[in-house]
Parts: sequence; C-alpha cells; structure tokens
Amino acid sequence: MLQTGPRYISPAPNGGFVVSEECGDVKVFMSSRKLLCSLSSKYGHQFGNPAGVCVDADGSILVADEQRRTVHLFPEHGAPICLVSAGLRRPTGVACSSFGHLFVADTGENCVKVFNLCGLQEQG
Repeated sequence: MLQTGPRYISPAPNGGFVVSEECGDVKVFMSSRKLLCSLSSKYGHQFGNPAGVCVDADGSILVADEQRRTVHLFPEHGAPICLVSAGLRRPTGVACSSFGHLFVADTGENCVKVFNLCGLQEQG
C-alpha cells in the first residue's frame, strides 16, 4: 500500500518550514503556515521518494531522495544542483552545518556520511 503524507520537516530561516512527502513532493510553507510552493512545480524536478530535508544558511533547500539515491540543492534562484549522485544506498536524512559540511544519514549502509558542501557546489 502506497503511503502519502508528511515525512520529514525542517525549519526555514524566514520562520517557515519545508516538508517532504512520501513518494511525492517537497513543499515550502511560509511562517503563516500557508503553502509558498512545491519544489517539483517551481523547478520542474521529479522526485523518486523525497526523504530528509534541510535549509542551509543561504536559504537553499537540500533534499535526500531515497529512491534516486541523490541529494539535490534547490537554490532560491536558479536551477537545482545535484550535490551527491554516487556512493549512497538509501539516503534518508540530511543536515548542513554552518561550517560547510553536509551530513547524510545513509540507512542502506547504516552510517552517516560527511561531505564538504563548498567543494560539492563548485563541482555541481
């Protein structure tokens, strides 16, 4: 049975929040709890199974896609950037630090992987 609905959530710098939906989309809400946008509509991006979400210091949204085994960055302006496209078996959680690190919980390998966010974006 296909499950839908909210899965992971992250606060956004503007007082709003970001929510991933099981086998669906990632939605961005304003501080008033009104829907601001859906990432698939805004960017024309198709998710497999969006899981963990976080927002970096620049306000960009990072999404782990469990099915596609990737982590994408969605900047406020511009096209999405695939930050990690190899080496992940089942990325389910993401977090970024103020020191430029990206942490990815990979439940397929039972570990947390750490990436240098600055280097990844330059390659993107």
